[in-house]
This record gives sequence, C-alpha cells and structure tokens, in this order.
Amino acid sequence: MFFISSFLHVSVHQVTVFKLLPLYFPSSFPISKIYFNLFFFFFSFSFFNFSKPLFSRLCLNRSMDFAKLKRMLCYWIHQIVNILLRLTWHLLHFTIHLFYFAINIANALESHLISKGLLRRYKSLHISKLQYLAIVIESEDCRTSNVIELLQWLADLGVKHVCLYDKEGILKKSKDFILEKFDGATLFQENDVLLDQPLMTLEFASFSDGKEAVAKAANVLFMKYLKSGSTSSYQGEQIFTESQMGEALKTVVGGNGPEPDLLLVYGPARCHLGFPAWRIRYTEIQHMGPLKSMKYGSLIKAIYKFTMVQQNYGK
Repeated sequence: MFFISSFLHVSVHQVTVFKLLPLYFPSSFPISKIYFNLFFFFFSFSFFNFSKPLFSRLCLNRSMDFAKLKRMLCYWIHQIVNILLRLTWHLLHFTIHLFYFAINIANALESHLISKGLLRRYKSLHISKLQYLAIVIESEDCRTSNVIELLQWLADLGVKHVCLYDKEGILKKSKDFILEKFDGATLFQENDVLLDQPLMTLEFASFSDGKEAVAKAANVLFMKYLKSGSTSSYQGEQIFTESQMGEALKTVVGGNGPEPDLLLVYGPARCHLGFPAWRIRYTEIQHMGPLKSMKYGSLIKAIYKFTMVQQNYGK
C-alpha cells in the first residue's frame, strides 16, 4: 500500500509535468526522450521510497530471528549439559553402589569360608592377647537373643572378660535375664583380676557411666574442694590428679572396669556411641555392622586382625 500511494503521488506530478512540457520546448525538440527519462526518474524514485522501509523491516526481522535462534541454541545447550551431568551423577552412584555391593559379597563369602574352617590362617587365634573385650551395641538393635548368641560365640573362642555397652542402658537393665539365659557367665566385680577363669565375666555399662559420670565426679571433687577450703586458710589454686578423678568416678559409678583391648561396634554409626572415653585410650576399635546381620566368621576375622596388630606404647 505504501508503494502504491507513493507511486500515485509521484504520477500526479508526472502528469502535470508532462502537460507543461510542450509549452517550454519547441516542436522540433524530441519530447519523447524527455518523457522517457522523466518516467524512468519518477519510477526509480517511487521504487526507492518503497524499498527503503522494506529493507529496514527485513534487517529487523533478521536480527530478531538471530536473537531467537541464539536463545533456542542456549536453551538446548543447557538441557544437554543438564542431561549429561545427571547421567554422570547416576553413573557415579551406580559405580559406588556396585563397588560396595561387591565388597559386601566378598566379605560374606569370606565370612562363610572362615566359619566353615576352610581358611587356615584363621584357625589359630592368639586369644591370650585379648584380655578384655568391649562390645558397643546400638540401643535400637539390643535384642537379648542376638546378644546371648554373640556371647556364646565368644565363649567358644575362649574370650573370658567382656563388657556390654549400649547408650540407653537396655543391656544393663536386662543383665539378670542375660546371666540367667547364658549359664557360663558371672557378673564382673571391681576386684576381679584379668586371669584365665573357667567362667566368662560380664560387665554392663551405659551412657550414664560416661559423660554423666564425669560431670558427677567433677561435682564430687568440687564439693571436696569447697569443704577443704572452708577448713583451711590456704585458698590457692587446686590441682586435681588422675588418681583423684579415678576415685571420684568410682564413687559415682560404683566401680570402674579395666581398659578394653578391643572394642567391637555393632550398629550403623562408626563411633563408640558414648563409651567412657578414659577407658579407650589404647583400645583398638572395629566396626562390625548391624547386630542383626552379625556373622561368626566376621567375629573371628576381627579378633584375628587384633591379634596380628603390634601395639607400641609411648613412655
């Protein structure tokens, strides 16, 4: 429409010029050539007026198409990168799960072979190196049937002194039932000596024997310090020794067992679950997995690894 209106506007002027031409030029002058040149000039001018906005629109459309193409390209690149990252992440997880699955299969097979006595190196255990064994069990997994079965395995291996620990004190509350069901065991006493005995001695501990016991022992020492300060004129700084702390713990706990040589943790967490820290300064700690999936071969392997360890004590 713009071209048509421009062309019509120019044609009106062209007709006016064509009518005035005979008045200014003589009859002998070639008017036809003038008509042709003027017609070509006006037509070119009309086409230029039409093509200028069309060309600008084409350039604008091309720039808009280029921007749209750029956005689409960035979008697809982003999607492809996300897909590749997700595939890499899932592949990594699958590889890790496959690795741990293979390890679990190998451990289960090895435990089965050990329990059947097919591996010679696990047949001879230097059980005399294991004077005191501590077993830490997650409170949610404290099933007395599994605990009694575990104690029976230890008795068959020749372990004589065992400490059973759980954070909530479930085993301590069930100690009478455990001693009744497990005939070959007696309750550990403070004055017992770690020697070869015909029966297994059992100690029961809980979280109250750990951090809470330390707090109560510190309170006992503080009260003694206040009493000594009220009767003495010397009010200097008081230094507490390890023996005094040990006596305070015995006063609070009612007895303090020896330091275990080996601590076996049955549960999902790889920690001692609040076992008294002052009793595991030189203790070897091994994670055994959940109690419900315990294996006789894994127990033999853990004790064998401990007996093969060379412990060096500092001065």
